[in-house]
Amino acid sequence: MFRTDRVVGVRGVCALVAVGGAMALSGAARAQGLPPVPVPPQNPITEPKRVLGKILFWDEQLSTSNTVSCGTCHVPARAGTDPRVAVHPGLDGVPGTPDDVRGSPGVIASDPINEYLRAEFFNLQPQITQRSANSVINAAYAPLLFWDGRAAGQFVDPETGVVLIPNGGALESQAVAPPLSDVEMAHRELDWAELTTRLAAARPLALASDHPADVADALADRPDYPELFRRAFGTPEVTAARIAFAIATYQRTLIADDSPWDRFMAGQTDALTPQQQQGWIDFQNARCNNCHTAPLFTNNTFRNIGLRPIAEDNGRQGVTGLAADRGRFKVPTLRNINLKATFMHNGQFNTLPQVLGFYAAPPLFPDNRDPLLLPPPPLPPQAQQNIVALLNGGLTDPRVAAGQFPFDRPTLFTNRPGDQAVLEGGGVAGTGGVVPRIIAQSPSMIGNLEYRIGLDASQQLGGAGAYLAVSSRPPQNGVVTGGELWGPVTLKDAPGTQGAGTFFWPLGAGDVWPGQTVWVQWVIDDPNAPGGQARSNIARVRFFCPSTGCDEVCVADYDRDGAATVPDIFAFLSDYFAGRIRADVNGVNGLNVGDIFTFLTAWFTGC
Repeated sequence: MFRTDRVVGVRGVCALVAVGGAMALSGAARAQGLPPVPVPPQNPITEPKRVLGKILFWDEQLSTSNTVSCGTCHVPARAGTDPRVAVHPGLDGVPGTPDDVRGSPGVIASDPINEYLRAEFFNLQPQITQRSANSVINAAYAPLLFWDGRAAGQFVDPETGVVLIPNGGALESQAVAPPLSDVEMAHRELDWAELTTRLAAARPLALASDHPADVADALADRPDYPELFRRAFGTPEVTAARIAFAIATYQRTLIADDSPWDRFMAGQTDALTPQQQQGWIDFQNARCNNCHTAPLFTNNTFRNIGLRPIAEDNGRQGVTGLAADRGRFKVPTLRNINLKATFMHNGQFNTLPQVLGFYAAPPLFPDNRDPLLLPPPPLPPQAQQNIVALLNGGLTDPRVAAGQFPFDRPTLFTNRPGDQAVLEGGGVAGTGGVVPRIIAQSPSMIGNLEYRIGLDASQQLGGAGAYLAVSSRPPQNGVVTGGELWGPVTLKDAPGTQGAGTFFWPLGAGDVWPGQTVWVQWVIDDPNAPGGQARSNIARVRFFCPSTGCDEVCVADYDRDGAATVPDIFAFLSDYFAGRIRADVNGVNGLNVGDIFTFLTAWFTGC
């Protein structure tokens, strides 16, 4: 059954009611002026589909780096936008110039087999999007999505080309774009067949902790993704269209309708402060409501406000091809705006007074500037202060700010420093006098069969051999010793990406143990380094369990044949006395006698 009390509403009192195959808001939301939530009849809201969408939205395993989820860039408590501020250098490729864009960090560029690549502007660092992240909250009301409106209301199945939703499917259209973007979430040339296969084999939300109550309930019996899709759609197939349907369903429940302004308009006269009330009057007098129209505080049109030269980003024109659309971008909602880190499609402003000051000043880039802004609206200093007071909390839903249902979220891997690799310095400089750099972003989660460690070495070393030194002993004098040397890995030698390397290390259950810590360092054949070998800096890696636990990992079943038998003792002791890191079964201070006691205790007790 669809649980209306846990999906949408003002403090839980609004219900969703079926009307002609769609869903509509009733109760307090209607009284406060928000229109019914539009839902295409081809994708009706159900509780299993909504919670599946929430799980998918927050699962970093939807990305091929296992480090980016939809929610990474769209944090509800930050108005559904990205609180991180990263700089794309813009067309000129030079950071610190006026055409810079403050966007969202995505993935390090990777080739079709997920090996790291150098990318223009970003080298072997996370790439940055060329626009800021728009809000997912109340996005259900928009007929077109993205800053340029390229996510249309007609939703076409990206795998079959069949039109599944003729109108009203912008959320579905939007949902299928980032997972295949090789800047945001994917390696290059990723297709849906590979992505859905990966997802079907992943444990739902395995990388995230602190699951919200509704998600925890849905995962209590440890279903896999095919089972979650069966509950939501009737059969277990994991497809692109179903991913889009589920994520869109979840987003249609992210409705912010309980701000002080909503209460004020519903008759609570003290919901807004006196200055905010005057700000609401000034907001209308200054014609702000012509585009930021209440109650959504957007009219979902596309406008050119003369923010930057059109040559930097032609906006809507890039979709329609129309000269009249040059430089036009979607009017964003002002709801929850004070929770955002930056403002405008390029993140140009950091404060609300800067935004108001921009509108009050003559345009610097008037080409195709919207007639509604000519002449500049009347914004004397006191009116600006009053409007800022209105925006600084008057339009903010307290549930959004507090991250309360339905705006709650799990804790992602990228939000847990304790589970991430720690870079500890060290290394030996080689060609060019530079110490090679280790890349250790991948989650060291037991069961992550896509775990990888990358290398950024001198581009002059393209084609050279490199090895990964791995040890359970702490390094000495900036060098990892006493462990194993894995490889070789041949560094990439193609133009533009020379010197990049990737080592894949599947972290199968039983290969590494919960809490086990190792130190890793690249060793590169380099004739210009002392002794002919350069070394990267060092990463300390600690292996952790997925959110569902590591109960299938038994250190006594050392040979992983399904039982703890006498051969496991011989295998363990052989590795222990050979100094192999796999014998560090207790993960405490490297190989020591304690590992023998840990193993034998587990063996005699049968785990």
